[in-house]
Amino acid sequence: MRKRAIVSVLFLFSLLFLLPDQGRKLHANAEDSSDEVTDPPKVEKKLGGHGGLSTDSDVVQESESISKKSLRSSGEKFEFQAEVSRLMDIIINSLYSNKDIFLRELISNASDALDKIRFLALTDKDVLGEGDTAKLEIQIKLDKAKKILSIRDRGIGMTKEDLIKNLGTIAQSGTSGIGDLNLIGQFGVGFYSAYLVADYIEVISKHSDDNQHVWESKADGKFTVSEDTWNEPLGRGTEIRLHLRDDAGGYLEGSKLKDLVKRYSEFINFPIHLWASKEVETEVPVEEDESAEEESETTSTEEEKEEDAEEEDSEKKQKTKKVKETVHEWELLNDVKAMWLRSPKEVTDEEYTKFYHSLAKDFSEEKPTAWSHFNAEGDVEFKAVLYVPPKAAHDQYESYYNSNKANLKLFVRRVFISDEFDELLPKYLSFLKGLVDSDTLPLNVSREMLQQHSSLKTIKKNLIRKTLDMIRKLAEEDPDEVHDDDKKVQWKIDFPGSVIFFTDPVDEYLMQYLMDYEDKKFQNVSKEGLKVGKDSKVKELKEAFKDLTKWWKESLAGENVDDVKISNRLADTLCVVVTSKFGWSANMERIMQSQTLSDAKKQAYMRGKRVLEINLRHPIIKELKDRVASDPEDGSVKETAQLMYQTALIESGFILNDPKDFAGRIYNSVKSSLKISPDAVPEEEVEAEETETSEEDEIRWWSEH
Repeated sequence: MRKRAIVSVLFLFSLLFLLPDQGRKLHANAEDSSDEVTDPPKVEKKLGGHGGLSTDSDVVQESESISKKSLRSSGEKFEFQAEVSRLMDIIINSLYSNKDIFLRELISNASDALDKIRFLALTDKDVLGEGDTAKLEIQIKLDKAKKILSIRDRGIGMTKEDLIKNLGTIAQSGTSGIGDLNLIGQFGVGFYSAYLVADYIEVISKHSDDNQHVWESKADGKFTVSEDTWNEPLGRGTEIRLHLRDDAGGYLEGSKLKDLVKRYSEFINFPIHLWASKEVETEVPVEEDESAEEESETTSTEEEKEEDAEEEDSEKKQKTKKVKETVHEWELLNDVKAMWLRSPKEVTDEEYTKFYHSLAKDFSEEKPTAWSHFNAEGDVEFKAVLYVPPKAAHDQYESYYNSNKANLKLFVRRVFISDEFDELLPKYLSFLKGLVDSDTLPLNVSREMLQQHSSLKTIKKNLIRKTLDMIRKLAEEDPDEVHDDDKKVQWKIDFPGSVIFFTDPVDEYLMQYLMDYEDKKFQNVSKEGLKVGKDSKVKELKEAFKDLTKWWKESLAGENVDDVKISNRLADTLCVVVTSKFGWSANMERIMQSQTLSDAKKQAYMRGKRVLEINLRHPIIKELKDRVASDPEDGSVKETAQLMYQTALIESGFILNDPKDFAGRIYNSVKSSLKISPDAVPEEEVEAEETETSEEDEIRWWSEH
């Protein structure tokens, strides 16, 4: 059985590769097809220009074959090129989550067709025609009843031979290889991506050099091409009708299509219109019956007044009322222009700010801190606009390692490709927002191949250089910095006698690697080893307080205290807890403990050893020294020392491991200050006699309180 299966598979593969590269043209007769129907009814060809997609249901006469999704018997039948058939089979039968790209591809194709006719019009203006035909635009229309989505352009159009060649061979479909499944659903497989959402497609096209023709296919290996004598004349251009699958009904919602156009095709050069409906308030004449009812409700006095003014009333306009009605109109979807295509000298600051708000979806009125707009020429040509936001995003640090999120959008010839490329900028520049539009990057390659493309590496190098130039220029203009006569930038802060406050969480990460600046070393005041002034006197006093520091360290044996030292950094504070030089600071401990997936066991290795530094000039320390000297085993003295340490922990920014223990010591201290016995406990609660209360009384009580 297994041998027979293997032989069958090999036989199928041999048949597959024996197929010719080009599609074979078949002239089919009506009796050769099992699903054929009678020829569609013909209508008289309308004269004059075409005003766009039909907006009246009775204009376009659908044939019976369309409703049954069968190919017309009058058309010439062809077979797809073998590679196209395999590609379409992969698209239809594979599960791809991103079906939305079909609209991007069809709009991109329409834009290319419009570009071609516009290029021809540079030397011959007559090719554009007159009236609506001369309007270079893209139109989208929905028919929810028939589940049809139509995309129309007034581009160059296709002849009969163009339809056969462009839609029947893989060389024209947008990709030349289908071995990598990542090609589909990510980087534009061209026209055939429409079969992700449709099971039957009509392509109606009119070229100036040929009559109007219809291309049809159900993606079953063959297609037909017929001369179109039943649809409304296009004048020029192409209309694609997608008969949507049952599971693609969401694409019949106008809001869904608006979102897709905004996401993928917002910066297409040509206007994109959607035939949309909306409610408007209009005034309509009041019918005679309604007017009579209103008059009957008036009083006799009012009737007499109206009789006196009959002549004036007769001259007044007829009575009207306001009603809501649904109207349809073409709605422009891409009103934001591709500003980056213009010269930077031509763009105003207001335009840069407006474009930033649109690009970053920032609806505030804040102006970006800085921006850089430039064109790169050479082997790799691209245009880019980079922005420094006015403030950091709320999730800037939380999403630092999220590889699927990037603030830089990648376009290829004004068509949005992806915003999930973290290869365009290094992580430390991930706060930037902007876009890159390249004319040299290929579309029809897999994502992995594109990430390794040499052009992408060149783009990244240029982006980094331009970004650093922008930040350097911003630093030179910073009002917090001053310039000397030689125009050399210097810090305004006088390091020998000032303190720098680092309050941002990212500063903890920064200062682990930033050890010095211009030969001046940074010292963290929350860690041990801080040198302030001369410490010659401190050495002498250490011997005098040696017994106290030793006793205190032994008393805190269970608190993970590495040492108790005399401090040279304190003025009025009683004591402070610092960490070892190479461990986490108190602030860093809090940051790490607040992480969602923090591991306390792993953090124990990075947590710095704690050192209690005491202020020997403080009166409490002096009194404690005397008490310890007279009776080192005094329990109240040990309790006081423990409480002082826990208080210093909180003041130094640490989190207590046992807050309940700390609270108990505070209450004991309060008892002592009030001269209450430490053994005193709360009195027992006196049990009150139970009284019967009705449910009604209980409800009333709760409602009153």
